Amino acid sequence: MEFIRTEIPEVVLCKPTIFKDERGYFYEVFKKESFEKFVGYSVDFCQDNEAKSSKGVLRGLHYQLPPFAQSKLVRVIKGKVLDVVVDIRKGSKTFGKSVVVELSEENKYQLFVPQGFAHGYVTLSEEAIFCYKVDNYYNKESERGIIFNDETLNIDWKFTVEDLIISEKDKLQPTLKNADLFEPNFKLNA
Repeated sequence: MEFIRTEIPEVVLCKPTIFKDERGYFYEVFKKESFEKFVGYSVDFCQDNEAKSSKGVLRGLHYQLPPFAQSKLVRVIKGKVLDVVVDIRKGSKTFGKSVVVELSEENKYQLFVPQGFAHGYVTLSEEAIFCYKVDNYYNKESERGIIFNDETLNIDWKFTVEDLIISEKDKLQPTLKNADLFEPNFKLNA
């Protein structure tokens, strides 16, 4: 597995080494020891989740506040998505900046989304199956979001707003300016 720091260094792209032959392929999806050595701290993933979406479905931008903040390791096992991560740590040098990566069943890339970042994705293929590990459980009272089309974020979701399929909850999220964000004294679970 090759680990690459993105333009926001805490967000890490994971590129697997894929062994292919006439039978198919094999690769290591996750190896705790090498992953933690690269990121520099322990991440205790406690749950795996899976979501199936049709083309144009946009989910996000979601996060949870401490003490229920979540790190995520995301990937696609079928189809293709545009994955978006936004830094929501007040005072961060990269506050409000985003990382945008295409994840697909072909490239088998994974993206590590640490605590302190909002996350979302849109399905580019006819359908996609999206999987992710989290290091904290869902907590309804801690759940927050940012509106997908916040002008200050300027994210190109590759679809017109009319062609997106978005939940009512996600359509009503606040702008980055009005969202509950991570305070400067927030520390990762290092």
